[in-house]
Amino acid sequence: VQLQASGGGSVQAGGSLRLSCATSARTFSRWAMGWFRQAPGKEREFVAAISRTTYYSDSVKGRFTISRDNVKNMLYLQMNSLRPEDTAVYYCGAKEGLVVGHTAALRRVYDYWGQGTQVTVSS
Repeated sequence: VQLQASGGGSVQAGGSLRLSCATSARTFSRWAMGWFRQAPGKEREFVAAISRTTYYSDSVKGRFTISRDNVKNMLYLQMNSLRPEDTAVYYCGAKEGLVVGHTAALRRVYDYWGQGTQVTVSS
């Protein structure tokens, strides 16, 4: 399965960006998808996931929205009210099957990863 993330860029604090992740997964609707991010010098951290329901980290809840288009095999992350601390490389991950509860936030659960897209938020 191949994943291709796009949509990153540079914005000022308070701005918005929409990330996209194109996948080659067959029966895409049966896959759990997640967004993670990695800032310089930090570990890759969970941002959001979508399976039967959606999951968000506390740091982005209420500002970011994860969604998917199962016809186009696309995953999205709408990011509003961006903050400088959101600056990172954002990665999309995929897992065949469901994720439930706290497992949605575990990096090791996802079997496939895209190459990442840079998001830079200036103050």
